[in-house]
Amino acid sequence: MPIQKSEAIVLNRYNFRETSLIANFYTRDFGKTSGILKGIRKEPAKFASNVEPFSYNELIFYKNRSSALHLVSQCDLKEDFRSIRSNIDRITAAGLMMELTGAIMAQEDVNEEVFDLILACLGELDMNGNPEKIATIFKIKMLALSGFKPHFDSCVSCGVKIENSQSKFSLILGGLLCSACYKKDIKARNIFRGTIASILYIERNNLKVNLNLGMNPQVKKELGIILNSFLEFHLGRELKSERFLDKIEPEVKGSARPEKIARR
Repeated sequence: MPIQKSEAIVLNRYNFRETSLIANFYTRDFGKTSGILKGIRKEPAKFASNVEPFSYNELIFYKNRSSALHLVSQCDLKEDFRSIRSNIDRITAAGLMMELTGAIMAQEDVNEEVFDLILACLGELDMNGNPEKIATIFKIKMLALSGFKPHFDSCVSCGVKIENSQSKFSLILGGLLCSACYKKDIKARNIFRGTIASILYIERNNLKVNLNLGMNPQVKKELGIILNSFLEFHLGRELKSERFLDKIEPEVKGSARPEKIARR
C-alpha cells in the first residue's frame, strides 16, 4: 500500500469497534476519501488531532488498492475552528457544508476549487461571519463547482437566453423555462428576477465579493426555497442539517423557515 499525504477536512466520523474511528475526509489531492484510524480512542496521543468534524488536518495514509477504506497513519491538526464550535448557528452552517460535500462529491473526485471553497467558508464562519449568508453562498458555489447546479442562464428546455424576459423555475427539469416552454412542466413556479441575478452573481464571483452582496427579504426567502427544494429533489432526501435548522430556527430566531416546494 503506497503512502500518501494531503490536506484534509473532516466531513464526519463514527466509532469502529472498541478503539478505532472511521472518518470521511475531503482532501485537496484525492477528493473525498475514507480512512480508518486504528486505536485512536484508546491512545489518542498516537494522532495529533481529535478528528472532529470540519477540522482542517494534514493527513498521511496508506492507500488501499482493493478497498475505498484507507489506513490513516497520521492526522495532524492544522485548524479546529474553535469559534465555530461556540455558536449553534455557525455549527449548523458548518455541518450543512460537510453534509452537502459528502452528498454531492463522488469518492476520490478531485476538485481543488471545492476544497478551497470549504476552507474559505469555514474561515469566514470562524471570524463571526453571517452563517445563513455563508451557507447560501456555499450551496450556490458548491453546485456550480461540482457541475450539479440548476440551469439559470438560459432555458433548460430550448436553450434560449433568458435575460429580462419572464421565466419559471422547473424543479423536475432542474432550471429555468422560458415562456414558450412553460408547458414542459405545468408545476414550474414563478421566480423573481432578483433571485436569478443573485445566483448568477454568486456563481461568477469569489467569496469575499459575495459576502458584500445585499439581498432583500423576498430574494433571500426565495433563494432558500429554490436551493433547498432542488437539493432535496435531486438528492432524493432532505439534508439532516436542514431538518435541524427547521427545529431550531423558530426557537432561536422566532420565525418559521420558508415553505418548501411540493415534490412530485
